[in-house]
Amino acid sequence: MIDPFGRSISYLRVSVTDRCDFRCQYCMSEDMSFLPKQDVLSLEELERLCAAFIRKGVKKLRLTGGEPLVRRGIMSLVKALGHHLKTGDLHELTLTTNGSQLARYAEQLVENGIKRINVSLDTLNGEKFAQITRWGKLDKVMIGIRAAKAAGLNIKINTVALRDFNESELDRMVEWCGEEGMDMTIIETMPMGDIGGERADQYLPLSTVRENLEKNWQLKDSPFRSGGPARYVEVLETGRKLGFITPMTHNFCESCNRVRLTCTGTLYMCLGQDDATDLRLPLRASEGDEILERAIDEAIGRKPKGHDFVIDRGQSSPAVSRHMSVTGG
Repeated sequence: MIDPFGRSISYLRVSVTDRCDFRCQYCMSEDMSFLPKQDVLSLEELERLCAAFIRKGVKKLRLTGGEPLVRRGIMSLVKALGHHLKTGDLHELTLTTNGSQLARYAEQLVENGIKRINVSLDTLNGEKFAQITRWGKLDKVMIGIRAAKAAGLNIKINTVALRDFNESELDRMVEWCGEEGMDMTIIETMPMGDIGGERADQYLPLSTVRENLEKNWQLKDSPFRSGGPARYVEVLETGRKLGFITPMTHNFCESCNRVRLTCTGTLYMCLGQDDATDLRLPLRASEGDEILERAIDEAIGRKPKGHDFVIDRGQSSPAVSRHMSVTGG
C-alpha cells in the first residue's frame, strides 16, 4: 500500500475497544460516554479486517484501546493474529496497555507470539498516579510489570510529559527504567477530545524536557527506529534507549507508515485529521473481501501529508474532537 506521498503503509494500529479502566486526565473526561456495544465489531470481524491489511502488506500490528486487555475474550483475537506471525506474513504483533491487567495476561501474550509491549506510566508516585488516572492503582500496575518481565516480555515505558505534574520526575523515571532494564519514550500531550480542562496548562514541549535531562544524563542521538514516530537517543549511563515523540514541536509526518483502525471498523489515515473511511459496511457487504480491499485502497489514496495539531491557551475546542481512546493510543 503506497499513499499519495510515496510512503509505504506497513503498520496498522487497532483499537479493540474504546473502554478503559482508567480515566487519565489528558486522555478523556471522568464522565465518559462509551460506544454502545452493538456498534463495536466482533473479535472475529476485527481479525478479518486485520487479515485483509496483512494481505495488503501490513507487517507490524499493534493492539490498543482504550485498554485492550479489558475487552472480553481478547486473547482469542491475539491467538488468531499470532497465526500470521507463524506463517511469516506478519513480522511483529505488539500491544499498548496501562498495565492493570498484565498480571492476568502476560504469559498468554507471550504464548501467542507477542514479544514486546508498551506500558503507559506517567509517574512513580502512588498518590499522583491515582490523581492522573483518576481510577488507577500504581501497585497493581507494578505487579503487572513484574509479571510481564517474568514472562519474558520486553517492556517500554510510555510517559506523557505534563507541565507542573511530572516534569520534576522524569529524571527519576529515566533512572528507574535503567535499573529495570526497560527503554522509555516521552510523549507530548496532544489536543484530542474534550478533557474538561485547559490543555495549555498540561502542555510541556519536549525540547525543554530534553534540555533538562541533559543536565544529568549524557544523551547520544541514535539511528534506531522502532517503526513508530519516536526519535531515539541512548542514555549512556544506563545503556537504555530513550525516545521522544513530538507531535507539537516537531511532527514526524514525513516518515509516517501507519494507519489506525477503530473497534467500529472506522479507518483513520491520520491521527490528527478527521477524514476517515467506514470499513464496517464493505466488511459486512460480502463474505469475500474484494469490496473491503477496494475500500482500503481508496482510503490509503486519501492519506494526508500530515497533521495540524496546535495547543493555544483559550482555544475553545480540541484540534480533533474524538478522544485518543477512540482512535487508539
